[in-house]
Amino acid sequence: MFSRRYILQMLGWSAAGSVLGRPHLRAAATMGLGADSVPAFEEVPAKTCGISWIHDSGPSPDMYLPETTGPGCAFLDYDNDGWMDIYLVNSGPCDFYKPRVPIRNALYRNNRDGTFTDVTEKAGVPGNAYGMGIAVGDYDGDGWPDLYVSQYSRSILYHNNGDGTFADVTEKAGVAAPGMATSAVWFDYDNDGRLDLFVGRFGNFEKATNIVCMSGMHSRVYCKPTPYLARPCYLFHNNGDGTFTDVSKESGIAASPAKAWGVVAADINNDGWMDLFVSNDTVPNFLFANRGKGRFEEIGLLGGVGYNSFGLSRSSMGVDAADYDQDGWIDLFVANVDHESYSLYHNLKDESFTDVANEFGIAASTSLMSGWGLKFLDYDNDGNIDLILCNGHPDPSVEERFQEVKYEEPMLLFRNDGKVFKNVSAPSGAIFTKNMASRGLALGDFDNDGSVDLLITTNNGAPVLVRNNAGRSNHWLGVRLIGRAANIDAIGAKLTYQAGDLQRHCFKVGGGSYLSSHDPRVVLGLGQHTKIDWLEIKWPNPSGRTERFTDLPIDRYITIVEGTGKWK
Repeated sequence: MFSRRYILQMLGWSAAGSVLGRPHLRAAATMGLGADSVPAFEEVPAKTCGISWIHDSGPSPDMYLPETTGPGCAFLDYDNDGWMDIYLVNSGPCDFYKPRVPIRNALYRNNRDGTFTDVTEKAGVPGNAYGMGIAVGDYDGDGWPDLYVSQYSRSILYHNNGDGTFADVTEKAGVAAPGMATSAVWFDYDNDGRLDLFVGRFGNFEKATNIVCMSGMHSRVYCKPTPYLARPCYLFHNNGDGTFTDVSKESGIAASPAKAWGVVAADINNDGWMDLFVSNDTVPNFLFANRGKGRFEEIGLLGGVGYNSFGLSRSSMGVDAADYDQDGWIDLFVANVDHESYSLYHNLKDESFTDVANEFGIAASTSLMSGWGLKFLDYDNDGNIDLILCNGHPDPSVEERFQEVKYEEPMLLFRNDGKVFKNVSAPSGAIFTKNMASRGLALGDFDNDGSVDLLITTNNGAPVLVRNNAGRSNHWLGVRLIGRAANIDAIGAKLTYQAGDLQRHCFKVGGGSYLSSHDPRVVLGLGQHTKIDWLEIKWPNPSGRTERFTDLPIDRYITIVEGTGKWK
């Protein structure tokens, strides 16, 4: 195996620069594309991009819960060529579903021309059970991203061999996580410089204990998850030798039984330790505050994020974290099922939060919706953090019982103008009028133009690739961070930058959305500024060092390796 330093130099200093700074993309940034010429977002037809894969949920008369939950997806650069590839999660064989024809997950390689090629079989990443989500992270620090696919009833870890293939190392690593695994996230919880793994778990679902629910006397429906018993999530400590130790109990994670769907890792109290926000269905959401020394304290109730304002738990799915108001403290977002509204939690800087979704109109806009994949992003590169939401009810028959609730629902886009969020869905493209049973959402710039694109999965249907045109109306700088003393994916880093009168910062969180994983690069929006004065990187612990860079380019991607003092 090559040394870590050699791999970082080989990949970090060559792959990023070779695909960047293309003249026609720099020119596009000044042409107003995405502002007036074309819609901000537009769907890329499957026949155009070459993605023919379709999700199969395996719907049955027995109405098993996983049939409603849908799949996750990911943008990742599995071959380190500087272009985002795509991974899509399917269901699969398990105790309650035996597909009549073989089905599998899909890995699509980016052809660098707007099209993708299915390389799943060659890569060896088809999945082997009823798939749920995907978490991407370089757990062994060799410079190649690895895949953790959450599944029912055992998950799978694929190690990237660096030659276009992967190896199933689940048993050796010890991360099978029995049960119904949901969203997972790679992050360094103990600040030892290695990526650890949190795996959410949904209750006690299994075929033998499937629950029958009826609407009226004769109509069977999918059960609301209330009858299922909560079960602990998993936390796996990275031992640094390709194996992990289950520390769920000693860390305090297992002390809070869950019906988990979403998870995001972020430092909510600025103490240098990565915390976890976990969404739960019909039980309180969790806010695991990292107290150091390998211990977490669950403070969701005291923090104001466990229940709604009436003291009731909700059916929460998608989550994310970002400092949307630039006050230096990370805020939280969670989406819920219909009649519960979504919540935007503003950080009060004392390990507590207040829900401000009402004052921004987010609560009213989402009162009849059910939210899954979601993400904070600066979609137009103006330097302000916006919000995109993917929606769809879990029950295909809901319209037979509730006239005002739909199974397929449109996406929503909220633009941050620096003061408030505004619903700009209607003028942002036809894709926002398309009703879908949306589930997973991944962010990634698949065409390397600086505008962060979308990948959406739908339950029992085809994925949707959405091109972002809006970001090209402003200038930007894309940054790939590679940690050395800090974890190699730089989860937990803070980037602060100045461009004229525009000063902004952003935090690199772990995970977020629902069952999905995102482009590891960070895009910094510059608005109409044609120069970035400086960029400061505060690396996560155990490094904790701060580095400042000047004389930076714009409208391209660069790579920064911790401790080198250089960019490439």
